[in-house]
Amino acid sequence: MKKLLFIALALLIVGCKQKEEKKSFEYAPSSSKTVEQTKPAEEKKSFEDIVDLENKGVGPITSVAIEESIDQDLAKKGENYFKINCMACHKTDRKFIGPALGDITTKRSPEWIMNMTMNTSQMVKEDPLAKGIYEEYDKAPMVTAPVSEENARAILEYLRSLNP
Repeated sequence: MKKLLFIALALLIVGCKQKEEKKSFEYAPSSSKTVEQTKPAEEKKSFEDIVDLENKGVGPITSVAIEESIDQDLAKKGENYFKINCMACHKTDRKFIGPALGDITTKRSPEWIMNMTMNTSQMVKEDPLAKGIYEEYDKAPMVTAPVSEENARAILEYLRSLNP
């Protein structure tokens, strides 16, 4: 009986040691202007919570002209596009299959948001923030239906309208 108990305990210990830890990515901002929200030390830092308004991401968008006021017509078009194409995985007020996007414009540059919308695969491969978020969401791929620059800009304006 003691041998059986000893063997069971040994197997349990060996099994626990063999559990693989989740791979995490290091993120080094490219600019000293980057601001990072702080969280209590006991909580694991999420890539979603990192604020980096300097990173433009990887893709065709290198500059976006943003007016101070929201273009309501463009925002409405973006809201409609978002509801049809994005809401299956993203909510604005809570995490779902993908990250909550209601405050994304306070954490990411307009260029990063548009590049992530239009150029998801390359962003996940080459951009440290996109790669980290992809890992945090258990490598759930974002559907990469072709999104035109016009539609990506409309989505951006809709997301901007959520944080006037």
